[in-house]
Parts: sequence; structure tokens; C-alpha cells
Amino acid sequence: MADPGRIRVLLVDDHQVVRRGLRTFLQVQDDIEVVGEAADGEEGVARAEELRPDVVLMDVKMPGLDGIEALRTLRDLDNPARVLVVTSFTEKRTVVPALRAGAAGYVYKDVDPEALARAIRSVHSGHVLLQPEVALALLSQEEGGGQGRGSLTEREREVLALIADGRSNREIARALVLSEKTVKTHVSNILMKLDLSDRTQAALWAVRHGIGA
Repeated sequence: MADPGRIRVLLVDDHQVVRRGLRTFLQVQDDIEVVGEAADGEEGVARAEELRPDVVLMDVKMPGLDGIEALRTLRDLDNPARVLVVTSFTEKRTVVPALRAGAAGYVYKDVDPEALARAIRSVHSGHVLLQPEVALALLSQEEGGGQGRGSLTEREREVLALIADGRSNREIARALVLSEKTVKTHVSNILMKLDLSDRTQAALWAVRHGIGA
């Protein structure tokens, strides 16, 4: 039986040596448990659906279904796992597409092991893990889009503030005493009104406009 106090992690990388190294380090963390591995995006999606991990460490460049397409597939399947993309510094241009596809953040492949553990804990807690230059890139692409906060209802502003705080639909529903279905409708309306494509953009828009975190 899974320990409810531990973060369940799935490793998706086409290099066995990388997976072995990640597993070796993460297994010594008291609050992290590696529950499975996958060697490509297609297998990663299947394992994520089977194991329902809390966090997926996803490589970007893989044969067949790459990390970004795997992210889109998991999003379409409404898989609740938080995905932390692992990329190299030379692949920085892939970070924004990955975030738009649903990633909760990213780390570079040469990340310090302790920093990796902190990143896993951070995205598991609901935070969006961005470095400043990537946040600026996302904001600049969003510049000028949307109708502004005046088009949102009071309830939608409340939902948006909680999105900016990293809350899931379930947590928002609990906080506002709503059904998850109603929250999902509010989120869809917010994205449509502000001409945004995903929750990451919504969170950044909210912070930029002084709503929520």
C-alpha cells in the first residue's frame, strides 16, 4: 500500500543510465518514492495512467512520442500528475511549448540533486516552477491578449486568484464551496475571456495584474 505521506514519482527518459541515477538519488529521500519508469513518451503516458503518480519527471527529447506530445496527451486524458520537464540548457526554446502543453515547471539536466528534490516538492505542492526569463517569455507572448479583468465576474476573479495560488480544481471547489464541475466551467470561462490557453498563462496573468499570489 502506498504511503500517503510520500510523493510518488514516475521517471520518463530514454536513457537507462539517467533513470538509474535519478532513482538512486530519489530513493534516499524520505518523502519521495519512485513508483515506475518509462523509456519514451508513449510508455510514459501509459505508465502515468496505470500508476497515477503525483509527479512525472519527463525528458523532452525522446524517440517516438516526445515529451511535449506526451504532456499534451496527459492533459487531454485529464491525468492529475504534475509534470516536471527535464531539459538541457541548449533546449531552452522547448521550455515554453512544454509549459503551454501543461508542464508545471522544468529543471535542467545538470541540476543539483538537492535542487531536484526541492523542485519535485514544489510542483507537488501546486507551485509553477519557472525561471525569470521563461516567465518573461510567457508574459510577453500573452501581452495584449484578452479583454482584461473587467470582463470577469466576481466569482471568476476568486477562482483566478486561487489558480494563481497553485490550487487544483478540487482545492478551489473546497475553498469556494462549489462542485468541481462548476469550477471547471469557471476556469474555461476565464481562459476564454482572457484569450489564454492554459492555467499556467492564467496564473501568470493574475500575478501580473495583481490578482492572487
